[in-house]
Amino acid sequence: MSQYPLIIDAQTLSQHLDDDNLLIIDLCKRDIYTANHIPGAVHLDYGHIVKVEKPIVGLVPDDEDLRKVFSALGISADTHVITYDDEGGGKACRLLWTLELAGHRKLSLLNGGIFAWANNGFPMEYTINHAVPADFLVKKDTSVLATLDYIQEHLDDPDIQILDARSVAEYRGSRNFARKGGHIPGAAHYEWTDAMDRNNNLCLLPMEQLQQTLIAKGFEKNKTVVTYCHSHHRSSFSYYLLKAAGYNQVKGYAGSWSEWGNHPQTLVETI
Repeated sequence: MSQYPLIIDAQTLSQHLDDDNLLIIDLCKRDIYTANHIPGAVHLDYGHIVKVEKPIVGLVPDDEDLRKVFSALGISADTHVITYDDEGGGKACRLLWTLELAGHRKLSLLNGGIFAWANNGFPMEYTINHAVPADFLVKKDTSVLATLDYIQEHLDDPDIQILDARSVAEYRGSRNFARKGGHIPGAAHYEWTDAMDRNNNLCLLPMEQLQQTLIAKGFEKNKTVVTYCHSHHRSSFSYYLLKAAGYNQVKGYAGSWSEWGNHPQTLVETI
């Protein structure tokens, strides 16, 4: 069992910076990382963990590409990855989800990311860190992945629930970035940023409050929940929100609306 929680706070992380087999990965904008970052953190460009086949974005890179990226970062089977970004956790969670899909389980999200770290006065570093390469072996775990075919096959399955993490306008269909607007039939809306405390560095709201909201929106822990947005960026955050709240059967839809909304045979709902 990991000594680190799935969602780790800045105070706890500050006490473990020198731990063996701990790797901190920064997914902030490059200029932010260059200016200041958590001591020891290495930087990763978000584009390295997603694949684009226009109009579909946010797809999973090929296994060999993932192996190269994660090996270059210095991730081995013994490495515990703690990651953060400058937006509350979307990019960081997409990294965690991609690692989980690749078979890696030693993962944590820094709650509140760089804002929670810097605004609480923890030390910053200004020198660029270079990763020590390792040998990463991809052992695909597709149980965390929902595909278009999977969702189509389960649209009427009462044991499958769908969480749409996009904005209200995207969910309703009044704002659209694909051929079709709206949402996947039956999907419940829970915009990803609504789980963040805007008065506390974009940290998660209290867990009890989040659990009550999830229940109010109809999500049940004994069912499988599929999360999606436009490219499984925002919805990766929702994926780990659910995990942290005790939902153990969660899948992420990588193609998300960029695939569903552009496919000629998918059904959509609007409000």
